[in-house]
Amino acid sequence: MRYIRPLTIEDAVGQLVGASGTAAILAGGSDLLVRMKGGFVEPDLIVDIKAIAGLSEIREIAEGFSIGAAVPCAVLGENKVLKKAWPGVVEAAKLIGSKQVQGRCTIVGNLCNASPAADSVPALVAAGARAVVAGPSGKRTVAVESVPTAPGRTSLAKGEIIEAILLDNRAPRSGDAYLRFIPRTEMDIAVVSAGVNLTLDETGVIRTARVALGAAAPTVLLVEEAAEVLVGSKLDEATLERLAKVCAGACRPIDDKRGTIEFRRKVAGVLARRVATTAYERAGGK
Repeated sequence: MRYIRPLTIEDAVGQLVGASGTAAILAGGSDLLVRMKGGFVEPDLIVDIKAIAGLSEIREIAEGFSIGAAVPCAVLGENKVLKKAWPGVVEAAKLIGSKQVQGRCTIVGNLCNASPAADSVPALVAAGARAVVAGPSGKRTVAVESVPTAPGRTSLAKGEIIEAILLDNRAPRSGDAYLRFIPRTEMDIAVVSAGVNLTLDETGVIRTARVALGAAAPTVLLVEEAAEVLVGSKLDEATLERLAKVCAGACRPIDDKRGTIEFRRKVAGVLARRVATTAYERAGGK
């Protein structure tokens, strides 16, 4: 096994492209090291990206925020400007693991681990976040929801690295929120989760919306029909009922010891109602 710590993204990409055998990227390591210790993976090459300039920074840019791939989730929670702009995204990131894990884990690692139950991903999808991908052909920007393709699999090609996550500036009269259901009070993975991001007009009517569900299918679901239910409403009881019904119907969950298909569908609807209400209130709705 080889371990390298490149100083540039170009060097990291080049090392991955030229690698023979299995290569792994180390940012926080909270997933990779556990999998290695458990014998699930044994990389021939580990590329530690933490020394690459900018990848451990949260930057305010003209369009909004750029969150480097190596920024720990604990740092997201300490950034007051980001937390005010995107509270749902920060809330989701702060649910990953324990306080000790928070000091290491990253939202990019959470995304690339490609677990259907990843906490930060539904919130990022609801927020319309994008991923900056660096690779042998240069850089490209893709929607976060296009990265996971199946449990444990992503759309990234050999040599590609997600360099940063981009979040737009918060529009006036808008809000986001995230909730999950877990059997325990903490330190567990989502049985079902939901993220909502919405914008209101001056009268309190929802103008735009995005609704995402986690642990409800092989990848995070962006439920466009649920967004259509919300748009044009003031989030009255009838709208919330339709939202819950649509979200429950959109689920394609599995049956396992942590929850039945029927249970997961029911909880998806309940969470969608609650998280939409919180996002609406944060946007200034009443």
